[in-house]
Amino acid sequence: MTPQELREFCLSFNDAVEDFPFGPETSVFKVAGKLFALSALDARPLKVNLKCEPEIALQLRARHPQIVPGWHMNKRHWNTVTADADLPDHLVRELVEDSYDLVVAGLPRAERLRLDRP
Repeated sequence: MTPQELREFCLSFNDAVEDFPFGPETSVFKVAGKLFALSALDARPLKVNLKCEPEIALQLRARHPQIVPGWHMNKRHWNTVTADADLPDHLVRELVEDSYDLVVAGLPRAERLRLDRP
């Protein structure tokens, strides 16, 4: 996955925005003001921090050396994924989507309903 593909995919979700609270080199993707992906898109290798269910995070880390505990994040709930390594693009997309869905699920009901509207 290229940096541009990662950016476009993150921004394809309903109400997703890109922000730069840590400086211009770090893209922070949010939904309803909550972080679901964080990446230095110009870095090589391309890595992205993604939220994950704790038990699934452990399984992914055991199966894929390209997935490690989240760098500078709560390591129980976040993974750092090397997106331009040997991981299939469809898996990276699935992990990004899961992260977005986890964040949306944690929003207040009114916010979730607003996001569900076309």
